[in-house]
Amino acid sequence: MPKPIHQMSQWDASVHNSRIPEETWQATRELTHVATQILTNREEYLAPERKEIGRRIGDQQHEMFVVCDPSDAMLQQFEQNAPDFIAIHDVASDSSARILAGLAAATQRKVQKLVIRRQGHGVALATLEFAELPGASGQVLRVYSTRVDADTQQRLALSRVLLGHARLGVVMIGDLPAHALDTALLPLREAIARGPWPSRHLLVVPLTAHGAASQQALILPGRSGVQVTTTAPALKPSDAWTYISDAWNRVRGGGAVPGAAASVAPSAAAAGSIAVPTPVRAPAATPAAPLPMEPMPPTRRSIPPATDPGNPWQAYVRQCIEITGMISCCVFELGTQRTLAHAGSRPGPASLATQGAALHQAALEAAKAMGLPAGPPDLSVTYSAHHLVLRAIVGHPGLALHAVLDSHAANLTLVRMKLQRLDLEVATA
Repeated sequence: MPKPIHQMSQWDASVHNSRIPEETWQATRELTHVATQILTNREEYLAPERKEIGRRIGDQQHEMFVVCDPSDAMLQQFEQNAPDFIAIHDVASDSSARILAGLAAATQRKVQKLVIRRQGHGVALATLEFAELPGASGQVLRVYSTRVDADTQQRLALSRVLLGHARLGVVMIGDLPAHALDTALLPLREAIARGPWPSRHLLVVPLTAHGAASQQALILPGRSGVQVTTTAPALKPSDAWTYISDAWNRVRGGGAVPGAAASVAPSAAAAGSIAVPTPVRAPAATPAAPLPMEPMPPTRRSIPPATDPGNPWQAYVRQCIEITGMISCCVFELGTQRTLAHAGSRPGPASLATQGAALHQAALEAAKAMGLPAGPPDLSVTYSAHHLVLRAIVGHPGLALHAVLDSHAANLTLVRMKLQRLDLEVATA
């Protein structure tokens, strides 16, 4: 049984291990195979007052069905709901799992699991773990671990999404020499530099007493404007959580120093804490209960971009996006790559127009090189999880549709038939 985090006096073996033992991962996988809860009606499932990411289906289980990659689905959720949360990322350590277990024990709750499943198939694509800290008015603060049970590509992508959109990102660094740490942090540096990286606050918590982490923290943000703070070494989980909770209170209270690329956080003794309730049965010698967590702000919803009601192509793409499996589509000018209308999520209109024009030009050049008759190409490209459809719009020379579909949900033959029907409607309108 895990101890509450304020009672944890050591990291055990997690400081130096870069991988969790196979037995632990196997137990995690077994927990993802839970029976799906059947709700009584559509209204209960789509209850508007519930703003959680994922639908709660049990005491510690949440479920989310998606038609795209798990990382894209989480990105859409973060952009739509803009939740406040903390993300803890491990570098050469397994400390985040230890922290989540300690937080759950301190709040007398269980570590929560979010299972992301394929829509219509129920296949588990990824499992995320997080702890919930109670706040005012029934709100909760989620603390996510970036240790995700998924394939390698999605595990890395979900880590970037979690850290990049957290109100506070935390990097726990285990025992690594300077040259190995530079290599280990390279993907994070590149992700921050490449952007977009909405998170403005990153806390680096070394778990050993050497200076490599502080030196690397100086170059981690590059020119991104991300404020990176380095703490003193956290020799036990309670030290690490003291640093994290102190940083959270400063971020929530606006106390972070603007322009500070890297600094040293206060000592554990001087740091404050967000609320992690001490169990009632704790002995009298237990330190005084920390200050209450500041209330989380109301959930904001992103405002969809305004559309021109006089634009006929906007109505066209709205019908396209209703096709089963359609994720994103746009109508654009082949010559200028100017987007006339877009519907769906990612990829965005600029990317669809640019890559669509490049695909169109490559198809024309290939036909010319092989001596084939010239004509507008009608292309479809299939990847492991997606279809790309690029086709000229009949009756409108110079215009094309570029669409991305979920290969598990879309039937290309039916998609082509529906697009041809829409072309006829546009041509006769």
